[in-house]
Amino acid sequence: MNTVEPGHYPPHTYSDDPVLLDAESIGVKASGAHIYGPVNIRVFEGGVTVLAGPGGRGRTALLLTLAGRMKPTSGHLTAFGITDAAGHLFDNAAIAFIDEVDGIEQTIRVRDVVTEQIRWAAAWYKWVRQSGPADLERICRPVFGDLPTPPMDAYVEELPELTAALFRIAVANIHRPPLLVVGGVDRLTRINNSHLLLQRLVALGASQTIVTADINEVSPQHGVRNVIAVHNLTDDEFVGLEPEDRT
Repeated sequence: MNTVEPGHYPPHTYSDDPVLLDAESIGVKASGAHIYGPVNIRVFEGGVTVLAGPGGRGRTALLLTLAGRMKPTSGHLTAFGITDAAGHLFDNAAIAFIDEVDGIEQTIRVRDVVTEQIRWAAAWYKWVRQSGPADLERICRPVFGDLPTPPMDAYVEELPELTAALFRIAVANIHRPPLLVVGGVDRLTRINNSHLLLQRLVALGASQTIVTADINEVSPQHGVRNVIAVHNLTDDEFVGLEPEDRT
């Protein structure tokens, strides 16, 4: 694992590794305020890249940008070989575990969330029955691995924090696009849960490119491919971007 300062990218293990995301001096000003930037980030295809920086609205906005949900107001972002095309990036990325994007109503059962996601993913003309255990297994198992999936009849608000986080990732990742952006692993209150979440992201990184964040630099034993120290982030709590600030 390599830790890099923005703009100083490490030599890579394989010279032919394609670059999936290449951000050059990107930044965002929204609603008249500086949110983050300028920052340089390069994400290679496959594995897990962790952005090391303080939580808050700046880091959240950066993750939204890297998933195509927000356009940078300065700099250039090349994704999947196309520069400054947030819509193309949007179509090839999923984003999870960020309340402003994928927050789930707490007083709703797991079964209903799964059913709703399957209906959204289905063709408009296709009737979708209420989901069952096989649907939950199909959607959740790639994310949960050997960890137990949530009970179908449980309310989301009743789920333990790690189970709830993994469930949100699973339903957001239903299409399994090439890129998955996940909110900070440091959002979990228990260190062991953060480590387990990161381990599951590493497993997903075998077939997708994963970008997540942590206030601390991650230890090499976690199997993370790369850690990028990101500065120029606001450290305030996320105050809610206006709808027009997102894409």
